[in-house]
Amino acid sequence: MTGYAQHDVPRRKLIEVSIPLQKINQESAREKSIRHGHPSTLHLWWARRPLAAARAVLFSQLVDDPASRPDLYPTEDEQNAERKRLFDLIERLVVWENSNDENLLAEAHRKILESTDGNPPPILDPFAGGGTIPLEAQRLGLEAHASDLNPVAVLINKALIEIPPKFAGQAPVFPGAAAETIQDWPRATGLAEDVRRYGQWMRDEAEQRIGHLYPKAVLPDGSEATVIAWIWARTVTCPNPECRIAMPLVRSWWLGKKKGKEAYVVPVVDGKTVRYEIGHDLAHAPTKDNDGTVGRTGATCIRCAAAVELKYIRAEGQAGRMGAQLMATVAEGNRRRIYLAPTDTDEAAADVPHPQSSPAGTLFDWPGRINVVRYGLTEFADLFTPRQLTALTTFSDLVDEARDLIQRDALAAGMPLGDRLADGGTGAAAYADAASTYLGVVVSRTADRSSSIASWDSSASKIRNTFSRQALPMNWDFAETNVFSSSTGSFASQLGWPIETLESATARTYASVAQASATSSVKQPALLSTDPPYYDNIGYSDLSDFFYVWLRRSLGDVHPSILSTMLVPKAEELVANPYRHGGKDGAHQFFEDGFREVFATARKHAYPEFPITVYYAFKQQDASKDGQASTGWETLLEGMIRSGWQITATWPMRSELSNRMLSQGTNALASSIVLALRPRPDGAPRTDRRGFLAALRAELPDKLRELQQGAIAPVDLPQAAIGPGMAVFSRYSGVLEDDGSKMTVRTALQRINAILDEVLGELENDFDAPTRFALTWFRQYGFTSGTFGEAENIANARGISLDALERAGILTKGGGKVGLIAPDDMPADYDPSADDQISEWEVVMHLTRVLAAEGVPAASVLLGQVPSTVDGELCRELASLLFTIAEGRKSTALANHFNNLGAAWSEIARGARTAAQQGTLL
Repeated sequence: MTGYAQHDVPRRKLIEVSIPLQKINQESAREKSIRHGHPSTLHLWWARRPLAAARAVLFSQLVDDPASRPDLYPTEDEQNAERKRLFDLIERLVVWENSNDENLLAEAHRKILESTDGNPPPILDPFAGGGTIPLEAQRLGLEAHASDLNPVAVLINKALIEIPPKFAGQAPVFPGAAAETIQDWPRATGLAEDVRRYGQWMRDEAEQRIGHLYPKAVLPDGSEATVIAWIWARTVTCPNPECRIAMPLVRSWWLGKKKGKEAYVVPVVDGKTVRYEIGHDLAHAPTKDNDGTVGRTGATCIRCAAAVELKYIRAEGQAGRMGAQLMATVAEGNRRRIYLAPTDTDEAAADVPHPQSSPAGTLFDWPGRINVVRYGLTEFADLFTPRQLTALTTFSDLVDEARDLIQRDALAAGMPLGDRLADGGTGAAAYADAASTYLGVVVSRTADRSSSIASWDSSASKIRNTFSRQALPMNWDFAETNVFSSSTGSFASQLGWPIETLESATARTYASVAQASATSSVKQPALLSTDPPYYDNIGYSDLSDFFYVWLRRSLGDVHPSILSTMLVPKAEELVANPYRHGGKDGAHQFFEDGFREVFATARKHAYPEFPITVYYAFKQQDASKDGQASTGWETLLEGMIRSGWQITATWPMRSELSNRMLSQGTNALASSIVLALRPRPDGAPRTDRRGFLAALRAELPDKLRELQQGAIAPVDLPQAAIGPGMAVFSRYSGVLEDDGSKMTVRTALQRINAILDEVLGELENDFDAPTRFALTWFRQYGFTSGTFGEAENIANARGISLDALERAGILTKGGGKVGLIAPDDMPADYDPSADDQISEWEVVMHLTRVLAAEGVPAASVLLGQVPSTVDGELCRELASLLFTIAEGRKSTALANHFNNLGAAWSEIARGARTAAQQGTLL
């Protein structure tokens, strides 16, 4: 590697020491509620990492920890002060609203330059997927490179990071558009405006051609209303020879469940036919016992009540004898949905022939993931009704027509023709390709809500998309959207999302996107930050074929090299698909071999000055009972170490809100973990078990103190502590057991956790005597009562009396019983500045009460009144310890309270310093 000053000892980066994890996780969770302009809304992709996490990880991966720069920060106090400044910068950086704050991003970039000798390395994500990591690298002013084998992922990345910088500052070319708005068209807003204008042209042109297939609904008063959707039920012939009706297969009869607007389908049997009416009377509404006709085990005939096995339904579907019957029409009302019984006009409008040019391609039979094949839907065209196919092929054809219009208008606006986008052009031809790329994405997005797998969401009264989960399941009753309405699922609604994403695209620096395998990509000189697939979590290639067939039809001429194959390439895909690799064992072996090859190759081309970062997504069902390990997690660590890497940090990333941390059982694994890894030097020494344990005991206490500087929640401490523990284990070429065999990762993890418990236990000796008593009592009794004699013995052993503890406001006694005072029962008028017997225990109990009841500002005011004789760091450690004890006692509510205090400690402490300086009183 060239261009970097070589250091005898590589400087430790911030990510290898401490990061403000709680704020990162908090913003990652909040990001889930942000839709408009969020890059994830450009196009669906599975298992995206939060932008906040990726931004913080990249920054921390490049920026030196202040302790590694004694030339700039010679004392420990100066190092701690600078670390706090960096934490403050990260905490501002991860806030969604600051995503395009140029001053803040420039500040972050300057810090990166300071730590990289003015020449930061390019960033590479060889498993780019939805593009989160390269996008955030670009946002930080770094040269970003993305690669993926999957062409859908490649197109998403091109649309996110490669195309916007090419046309930043370009005014729109649609006739009159530039003159209508007086602005300088920052970033790619001009391109976004053109996508809006030509997208609207496509919508209007399509309506002229096929609008007659989407008639308006006639309301009971004779007026007309725009249809939002038609609700269909699949049907098969009842196997009862005396019945033989076209029996409807319906998951639920409900149409709307909003209070005061309830509606449901009422099936009416007329002889050997079924017709449908709409009901609103809750007294006759479907119940759990009679809602729908089909479930996991089979169906029930609506006429004769015959029980019908799924095996029969599958056979009918495979024989081409599965039909569909219209059950209801949903129309636009005045701020409400209007549900109407189907009419002959509705049925006739949908009765259109299959278009001649439907996308070709056969679905992969993957039980549990692509179940539709079992019911006779074997081709991609089978996933759509004839009317849906007609609409989507019409829109696809219009992408090419729009491209010609855009090129003509760009030339008229004075742009030179130039080369095509695929050849690196930036003129009119390339601009037309760029704009039509987003129009093709809109068609692909429309397909997601215009298939017969899309269903009606009765709770929200809107269409649910095809990929409401990571699969193509069989949907019995489905919703067919009106692509010319303005509601969810229409072409107009789908057009808006990519436009908003493009308007907010950073377009700050050059970026490149390539279609390539990860093994070939990691040979280039770049620093890795990546979120690789893991085993069979998601079948990316098979699922993305759904979009690929439409993208290829719309954009095959625009991106010929990317969209050259009939379906998404699969042979090299690094996913453990048991149906492609000879069963589960063969699939796992294929994945593990390929994974090790990627990271062994990356090890040969790694920068010694910087750690790489790798995200690992947990599958909760693989977790052990103690919540600390899983087979996949151990395999990942083992594979990395065998590939020549030393693990230097493990940071649990959570994208769930804090009040859900314990909802799935104690100490649940985080949604993902970010590992920092450095290449282990060639010729690294071996050690024995005793040497490994001695190194752990010597190094872990200091590393824990460093970790806790970063506002880490107690629930995350055990997983974060794996990092410094594994750093010790993985710096050796091997740790030898007494019998000469190499210690396994599983054993190492067990030893790390055991020594972590030892270290945390030793910290108790630093607490004051009242706190040590209270901890011992809390372990045994929590906040319930115990006997006076036992309490007296514990108090005497710690050199303190129960009377003193009672006067200090820690416990109550009487009637031969003693009990600790719970946080909720602490006095609300407590003044710590007037407490001459204050203890760490009291401070934590009162802070727990105030934080839960009044929030961080009130807790800060209280902490600001605590005398300086009380060690704030010990109080934080006490909160973490209490979380662990409460969790072990299965006191979930208490554990949450203590976890929240530990997580918010840094924020409370900052506010306390301000409150103390201002002399604020409660």
